[in-house]
Amino acid sequence: MALSLVHKAQVWLFTALTAVLCALLQLFSSRKPGVSGKKLPAVGDPLLLQSATQLARKIRRKEVSSVEVVQAYIDRIQEVNPLVNAVVKDRFAAALQEAAQVDKLIEEETGGEEVLEDRLPLLGVPLSVKESFSLQGMPFTTGSIARRHVVATVDAPPVALLKRAGAIPLGVTNTSELCMWMESHNHLHGITNNPYDLERIPGGSSGGEGSILGAAGAVIGVGSDIGGSIRIPCFFNGVFGHKTTPGVVSCDNQYPPFSDRQHEYLSTGPMCRYAEDLLPMLKIMAGPNAHKLSLNTEVDLTKLRFFTVPHDGGSPLTSPLSKELLDIQRKVVERLEADLGVKVQKVHFPELRYSFQIWETYMGLPDKEGNPPPSFTELLGKPGPPVWPLWELLKWMLGKSKHTMAAIGLTLLEMTHISKPSNLIFQRKEKLQKEMEDLLGTDGVLLYPSHTRVAPKHHHILLRPFDFVYTGILNILGLPVTQCPLGLGGEGLPLGVQVVAGKLQDHLTLAMALYLEKTFGGWRDPGAN
Repeated sequence: MALSLVHKAQVWLFTALTAVLCALLQLFSSRKPGVSGKKLPAVGDPLLLQSATQLARKIRRKEVSSVEVVQAYIDRIQEVNPLVNAVVKDRFAAALQEAAQVDKLIEEETGGEEVLEDRLPLLGVPLSVKESFSLQGMPFTTGSIARRHVVATVDAPPVALLKRAGAIPLGVTNTSELCMWMESHNHLHGITNNPYDLERIPGGSSGGEGSILGAAGAVIGVGSDIGGSIRIPCFFNGVFGHKTTPGVVSCDNQYPPFSDRQHEYLSTGPMCRYAEDLLPMLKIMAGPNAHKLSLNTEVDLTKLRFFTVPHDGGSPLTSPLSKELLDIQRKVVERLEADLGVKVQKVHFPELRYSFQIWETYMGLPDKEGNPPPSFTELLGKPGPPVWPLWELLKWMLGKSKHTMAAIGLTLLEMTHISKPSNLIFQRKEKLQKEMEDLLGTDGVLLYPSHTRVAPKHHHILLRPFDFVYTGILNILGLPVTQCPLGLGGEGLPLGVQVVAGKLQDHLTLAMALYLEKTFGGWRDPGAN
């Protein structure tokens, strides 16, 4: 069915607005000077080319010290961060002290390697953390100038669990302004670049995490995802990321706050360069809920049922899927059938054409007490009064606004949003939910594109504001998804695919990540290309 006239007007207004603003951006570009034509240096230290699981094993066996590993990552961050601007605040001195304590603990341990592995599975391994998570003693601003003096006093639960498992945080990484956009850019910490092409975006809102992982400045990291904020950066930066089944990993002590209803769609999960780190990280981050996910169950891929959905069916709001992403997903299907002897069934869900309307409707629903979700206009002004969208637009045009164009655009869209939820949208969502859950069951795996195209150039995403719904619709459905890299495309930029399973079947997509890494090569050094 066609879009409602009101919704058409909203889409037209926002599209027209972003087109004009993108033209202005050509005049007022905030791209970092001196980046054009530069590329990252290749990885030189072999310690940077090992998974967290391998590093932890070597540290426990005293084959390498934690200090050596931490120092190797510090050196790499210092080498690449001036180019990618991913780490916005480091804690290098504290990390080296903690690494020295780890080495001392290992020297004094009398219980043997197995005891350490059981108690401290990530002992001595460096970790990066998205700055929207509370990490004690570190900035907790989420890219908001109004929060520039906020420092975290506690650790967010998944961060605390990773630290308790022995991981050593090296710093916090950049986000989009208040985590509400696909480009990690704000006027407090600046703009983050993609390690494969510094003139392109790393995605958002976990873009700093994706960028520093892709640049080999981190091996494991923590991200959050309510519309693709783990998966889009992992796709653009050629690394692995997992959107967990909601409610398994705690989402407490993050900013901005979300309503009770929105917590049903928000997931905290692991981001990493190597697939074998996904499962142990998820076990740790899930804490007391880990038993819900059957993570100790071995997966025989030949016994699974496989499905592929090549695109959303042609939504008028999203860009057509690029040929290279269609081709790479087809190659995954061909390899699965050749390697495993399975049949991958091509399926189609007509309701996917309405992904944006479904995502937008459900994100805006009131909570159980009838309270509406936090207004972005209010959040942007906190701790002061709400911003005035048109006033901020005028200030931006004069170079005086404290906010990015993306944030201002979202307030303008919010201001024009006058339609009420449609029963038809609820029906479409429920139909899609039932059909997808019935199809996947407990042994089904589905392939779906991660985005419509590879990482775009800075600010160009403003012209395609709805393409995120390739990931966002899966948040509303509450399904676990692993984003898997699939090598590099013709422009030297990462390709990838989403692997989806039924609720609480996270172990199936994690097993697929291992297979796809082995088959397609996983992460590639951006400096070697």
